[in-house]
Amino acid sequence: MTGITNSRLNRRLLMTAGGIMLSIVATTTQGDVVDPAGTPLPNPNPKVIKNFGILPDGRTWGSTAGIDVGPDGQLWAYDRCGANACVGSNVDPIVKIDRQSGKVLAHFGGGQFIFPHGIHVDRDGNVWVTDGRAATDAELAKFPDAKGKGHTVTKFSPDGKVLMRLGKPGVGARGTETFLEPNDVITTPVGDIFVADGHSGQNPNAPPDANARIVKFTRDGKYVKEWGKLGSGPGEFRTPHSLALDSRGRLFVADRGNHRIQIFDQDGKFLAEWKQFSRVSGLFITANDMLYAIDSESAPERHPNWKTGVRIGSTREDKVLQFIPPHEIPNGSHGAAGEGVAVDRDGNVYAAEGPLSRQAAGGGLTKYVKQ
Repeated sequence: MTGITNSRLNRRLLMTAGGIMLSIVATTTQGDVVDPAGTPLPNPNPKVIKNFGILPDGRTWGSTAGIDVGPDGQLWAYDRCGANACVGSNVDPIVKIDRQSGKVLAHFGGGQFIFPHGIHVDRDGNVWVTDGRAATDAELAKFPDAKGKGHTVTKFSPDGKVLMRLGKPGVGARGTETFLEPNDVITTPVGDIFVADGHSGQNPNAPPDANARIVKFTRDGKYVKEWGKLGSGPGEFRTPHSLALDSRGRLFVADRGNHRIQIFDQDGKFLAEWKQFSRVSGLFITANDMLYAIDSESAPERHPNWKTGVRIGSTREDKVLQFIPPHEIPNGSHGAAGEGVAVDRDGNVYAAEGPLSRQAAGGGLTKYVKQ
């Protein structure tokens, strides 16, 4: 980012991930707790391609909340087996997609998941996926084979071989060897593993001991430490929903139920909280430290007077510089923007969408093509 001064209303120049220079008028400050998207923020005005990505055998997309970009520049995503869960299905939920044509390049994972939730592709091209819950009693009664699955983090090779599994399949518990609703996973350049664990804390009726933590492991899966509990103070969470790392190695956590991003060092030391990026479901940080935060849930009952969409800024400060509104849905209104977000090397933005954004049982990917 260049041309920045300290004046609140100065014109700024922002270098986006794809290299476009945009003139911006900043109208908010770090202390404002109002929606920056409610002001005349620049909109990159991308071309919208709905239903991007062709699943194996042309099957219909189910719900998704996860997308990432591999080291070769191609996309990795998942869908919940044509529905909002993979219970009773043997279709491959994990797919590699050509970022230009949308064609499937690889797929795997059939029969291994209940509720895929977070996805991360490491520097070697390995694919990490969290399984956010176990089967319910009703699901088990119908599909007994679903027993012993869920509440895990799995590392796959690029061709789908299981390389590591963290957690005890089917066991939902807060422990050093178990997870309870793991949301996301990310690895550092040296291979350390961070898992965001605990999805139910954003529920207003969540019990005081609801799981809400970040867990750190060594590259070979040995437990190192954890931090966090249910709450709204520094280092506390109400659903740590997504993780990202910037070039300085700082860990960004989408603390969705608290309508903020929290930033930590890799030992769990609290560094900052940012509230300008709204009720964040998904995070993506580019190589040049541009921050993309997608809000899929802001609504009068959850986060009044804030808009869903993709807020774009820099990891340098709590300031939204651009905003991509959600695409229109058939009834003419705007849908939610999706829970997962990723940006390719050309600056195209991808949203992984579930039923909220489609007002239906399905989901899919939307590609916002840089103009």
